[in-house]
Amino acid sequence: MSAPEEKDNTMKADAVEESRVIVVRSSGQGLSQEIIIGPHRLSADEPEPTGTDTGPTPHQLLSAALGACTSMTLTAYARHKEWPLESVTVVLTHSKILAEDCTDCETKEGKVDRFERAIELGGPLSEEQRERLLQIAQKCPVHRTLQSEINIRTRLVGSA
Repeated sequence: MSAPEEKDNTMKADAVEESRVIVVRSSGQGLSQEIIIGPHRLSADEPEPTGTDTGPTPHQLLSAALGACTSMTLTAYARHKEWPLESVTVVLTHSKILAEDCTDCETKEGKVDRFERAIELGGPLSEEQRERLLQIAQKCPVHRTLQSEINIRTRLVGSA
């Protein structure tokens, strides 16, 4: 793919992503939240007794985003390479750990978020293909976002 064509496809993908505004609003019951992403409806909550357990927690949704992105990235890469990848299963956990216990963390005080990701690849892949897919998993867009500097701007809207 030529550089101008690649840039044009990136711009189109960015426009589609930006057009999907995400709205999150309180349902009025406990901590349950309604999430609207275009035509899609999801919910989020906290387990009892804090919430009513009507949906995954925000950290579970974040973990799910990482898992979905990982699986999609590996599937797309394998298809492009015409490798015999038949399935991808990603199992994730999220926890908070002491920074001093993390040997590969820059932060050395307080706690850091740890996402553990176990990837199962189905299909007759060679060991080299499996290792390459493990490397590619580190490059999925959500993984890169979580490891990059993040800037969040917040503002109030509406009347008081």
